[in-house]
Amino acid sequence: MKVALGQFAVAREWQANAETCVSLMEKSVSAKADLLVLPEGVLARDITDPDLVLKAAQPLDGPFVSQLLAASVGSQLTTMMCIHMPAPDSNGRVWNVLIAIRDGQIISQYRKLHLYDAFATQESKNVTPGTEVPPLIEIAGFKVGLMTCYDVRFPELARRLVLDGAEVLALPAAWVKGPLKEMHWEVLVTARALENTSYVVAVGECGERNIGNSMVVDPLGVAIARAAEAPALVFTTLDRERLNHARKILPVLQNRCFDTPQLR
Repeated sequence: MKVALGQFAVAREWQANAETCVSLMEKSVSAKADLLVLPEGVLARDITDPDLVLKAAQPLDGPFVSQLLAASVGSQLTTMMCIHMPAPDSNGRVWNVLIAIRDGQIISQYRKLHLYDAFATQESKNVTPGTEVPPLIEIAGFKVGLMTCYDVRFPELARRLVLDGAEVLALPAAWVKGPLKEMHWEVLVTARALENTSYVVAVGECGERNIGNSMVVDPLGVAIARAAEAPALVFTTLDRERLNHARKILPVLQNRCFDTPQLR
């Protein structure tokens, strides 16, 4: 499976971000990619206005997603990203939703389970958590599980997805800068790949607030593709033989002694 990592700095206006997403989609189609992963929160961002997620939120049939769906028609490229959408009956808060689109359709959606209430940030002020683990998506013969940003700090979700059959974990993110935060990102992404003998495709937003540093880590913990701190579109290929080899020589999924706690 050929994957694309579309790293960029999210602008305040949704129209500009839609144009960026469509451009990255077009370039990924031209490169014959099967999967394009974009960052978390691609609808709108302004570091001086933390409540923008509320003001800018759009439903899934709103103009932002509609523009991307129209651009995806006629292509088998699967594109993933996260947007904020209104959450009825949640005291004015929104959902942080990972959507996967293909050929004019939303083929899956996942409402972020673990909200980033850490390092003096409180995502739950404006966002209400999801309650369900999403089903896997099949892309180019691989089974792909969905996670979002802070989810990577919780090994139970990754393990649950892998026990459900995931061979690839896709992780849109907006990893906030801070002391040791880049090290945390690399350690956690690598750990989720290695402990589950799965690929992890982790794509972070870049810009003033976030680290970028998108990466793909293979089932034996090797980073096979990376971006730095600037906007980038990076391609790599996930290899079925590498996955099979890792799971043969490192059978942690068979050797484990404990069941994963039941997730909601």
